[in-house]
Amino acid sequence: MLGGKKILLGITGGIAAYKTTFLVRLFIKAGAEVKVILTESALSFVTPLTLATLSRNPVLMSFTKEEEGTVDWNNHVDLGLWADIMLIAPATANTLSKMASGTCDNLLLATYLSAKCPVFFAPAMDLDMYKHPSTKASLKKLQTFGNNMIPAGKGELASGLSGEGRMAEPEDIIQFLEDYLSKNLPFKGKKFVITAGPTYEAIDPVRFIGNHSTGLMGYELARAAANLGGKVVLVTGPSHLTLENPSIDVVRVVSAQEMFSAAHEHYDDCDIAICAAAVSDFRPGKVSEQKIKKEATSLQIEFVKNEDILLSMGEKKKNQYLVGFALETENELENAKKKLMKKNLDAIVLNSLNDPDAGFGKATNKITFIDKNLDIKTFDVKSKAEVALDILNEIISRGHA
Repeated sequence: MLGGKKILLGITGGIAAYKTTFLVRLFIKAGAEVKVILTESALSFVTPLTLATLSRNPVLMSFTKEEEGTVDWNNHVDLGLWADIMLIAPATANTLSKMASGTCDNLLLATYLSAKCPVFFAPAMDLDMYKHPSTKASLKKLQTFGNNMIPAGKGELASGLSGEGRMAEPEDIIQFLEDYLSKNLPFKGKKFVITAGPTYEAIDPVRFIGNHSTGLMGYELARAAANLGGKVVLVTGPSHLTLENPSIDVVRVVSAQEMFSAAHEHYDDCDIAICAAAVSDFRPGKVSEQKIKKEATSLQIEFVKNEDILLSMGEKKKNQYLVGFALETENELENAKKKLMKKNLDAIVLNSLNDPDAGFGKATNKITFIDKNLDIKTFDVKSKAEVALDILNEIISRGHA
């Protein structure tokens, strides 16, 4: 859920600030980008160098910054616009009161007042401070603003007393944010099977027949589906690409036969299947056990047809929403429509090798989405990450989220 999210972490002056070093590490491990703002009092509990090292970004502390004899400023408006999530942890009684009253006397508070993203705060203070009517009033008022409170826990406090007021543990904060993000995601509870990349068909122990697919389109589809709440099985042919997301199970295969088996293993109980792989239509009928020597002036190889993965999925389809890809070089639209009908698909994504911005090895793609009712929608050239979202939004718009 946090992969690719931009998180702005505000740290105020409470003993619980020491926990933020662990929190930042968990954010980074989850694939988030983190920027940290420290209040002046927070410097008593945690060092900017530690947080800068862990977050891989400079730590911000004041409105101005001096570099090599010049003075510039840290733009709180830009910071508020940059963030997908703003989290203030620990949020002391002092900072909570200032947030509730609109006091703006440091960079953190100015950024809070400028933030356009969801704001979360994790209170941390001694139990009597936590119970005080002024604190309770601040907590209530902030939630009426639409801010999200991550409740304090109970336990031993810095004063030696035991009770409510401990800042939530880093793992609990991560879980709270993930639960929030997943709550309204369109594909929550949906299982995807997505195929990606080329297949390689062996000729001998060192040579193969393949194609130029990198797998980027399928990988971006898997990433986008997971970010929208889906559980994804990504069946990928040989590719240099990697994905680290707990919602994505990457199954690596080499040949078309291996991809056929892996895709069908997970197909029966999936909700949505998207076949974006560039699968070899044929394979050598006989694979040499030894490396073929080059003495001969010519080489003849007899090929046999591979099983059609997409066709077989269409034949077995029950309640799945099945999407195929058509990479064409001529009569693009008519060929895509024929493939859509012949293979019993719910939709097909057409792209053309005649378009210089589409096809293998490109960071961009230009697609036409065609559903089984022959409703056709053509998109402009976009990055493959944006194209993936367009495809998934078309699926959502047809009631399959």
